[in-house]
Amino acid sequence: MSTLTDSARSAVFQDGQIIIAMESGTEIRFLVAQNPRLAKGTAEQLRKIEISPLGVHWPELDEDLSFRGLLAGDYGQHQKVEPDGPASGSQPIRSE
Repeated sequence: MSTLTDSARSAVFQDGQIIIAMESGTEIRFLVAQNPRLAKGTAEQLRKIEISPLGVHWPELDEDLSFRGLLAGDYGQHQKVEPDGPASGSQPIRSE
């Protein structure tokens, strides 16, 4: 399903990862350590995730990530990995 018509059902910080569940059933997971700005955040700051139609935002960390970018393996701050290859144990998971 296209990220232009898909939307996030939930987004959580858990066990050092950001986990985003999309309405389509797709799940996006990535390690906080893969984004330098998020890596500097406290657990409390990382739990304060705002969901928008196009992505997620951490207001206290001034970080925004788009669903399109995340699905392409772009975790922000020039940390890009191939979504079909290993990425330090983390990659977008498509469970459609």
